[in-house]
Amino acid sequence: MAGLAVISMHTSPLAQPGSGDSGGMNVYVRELVASVAQAGIPCDVYVRRWSDDLPEIVEVEPGFRVVHIAAGPPRLRKEALPEVVDTFAAGVAAHIETAGTAAAIHANYWLSAVAGHAVKHALDLPLVCTFHTLARVKAETGDPEPQRRIDAETAVIRCSDAILANSVEEAAQLERFYGADPSRIEIVAPGVDHAFFSPGDRCGARRALALECDGPLLVFVGRIQPLKGLDVAIEALARSRHRTARLVVVGGASGVEGDEHEAHCRALVERFGLGGRVEFRPPQPHHLLSSYYRAADLCVVPSRSESFGLVALEAAACGTPVVASSVGGLLTLVDHERTGMLVEGRDPAAFAAAIDRVLDDPAMATRLATGARDLAARYRWSTSAARFRRIHGDLVVGARVSCAVGS
Repeated sequence: MAGLAVISMHTSPLAQPGSGDSGGMNVYVRELVASVAQAGIPCDVYVRRWSDDLPEIVEVEPGFRVVHIAAGPPRLRKEALPEVVDTFAAGVAAHIETAGTAAAIHANYWLSAVAGHAVKHALDLPLVCTFHTLARVKAETGDPEPQRRIDAETAVIRCSDAILANSVEEAAQLERFYGADPSRIEIVAPGVDHAFFSPGDRCGARRALALECDGPLLVFVGRIQPLKGLDVAIEALARSRHRTARLVVVGGASGVEGDEHEAHCRALVERFGLGGRVEFRPPQPHHLLSSYYRAADLCVVPSRSESFGLVALEAAACGTPVVASSVGGLLTLVDHERTGMLVEGRDPAAFAAAIDRVLDDPAMATRLATGARDLAARYRWSTSAARFRRIHGDLVVGARVSCAVGS
């Protein structure tokens, strides 16, 4: 069976989401690769070696290996990784040639896409890219990225044999901001593991997490950085009419602004007198997040941008309505007033109003919970893998998109 080389340069599927640079992309790579491997396509996931004590190869499960490639010193900030992309790409190409099983490349995020672009030309293999976030989209929402990244994304999009979009909105963004050829865009939505993420007893979940059973509970799950909008969730809690409502934050600081943003968020808690109503908890093993979703009345997702929004899907699978920003993939995952609430802009007062509307109306909350669960049932990793296998097969036997290496 023709294998697949999956490139995830800056973050490993073995890492715990919610800490450092680990997040929804880790879950995406791990779950999609596992499902593709279980369907009979062997996968090697190439990750930059980030610690000296890592083995070269980790056998995750039959057909699924993580391969650590040395490129620069182990301890490098994400912002310094562009300087070692060429070294990393050369190491990936050398390993693929030695292994001799890969028939296609799947690159995740722009750094991996640049590496995949080089490997495509070195080995004449088809290249599939999933970008997860796009620089021009982030810039539009107030998070400017270096021109180097924009130029790299533009070049790789032009040269990719296929581009995977997580949602219809992301597909439109690829066309609008990058002029991507729509015939090469494939929508492959992520899934959710329903064995872990499913409805359960709310009070039982709270007891398991050492949380009080009484009173409204909101949950924020994700990396603490400006993009994810924890400050909006905290101020929304302060503005809510429900003075006994609490917020549990599950995640850690991430990126160059992470520590500063966490300090800012903790200062907001003090400023608004929420010391007894906001609790910070460290990143949790992925499967344990289900208990936090089940424990909550609402999951708050006030991101500036999201290509998909895996947290929203996992919460929905647990029967927990989501109050989310009306952006990106969240427009697909949250059906306004049927599975959750979408909020235009990032005004904390608007989030507070949406939160209060659900908490004030138990019948509405029940209806949203049922709708959320039914919507999430449509998303399964096996379905994502089936679509990916079809794309993989077409690329292996089809013609390559040709382009200049430096284009």
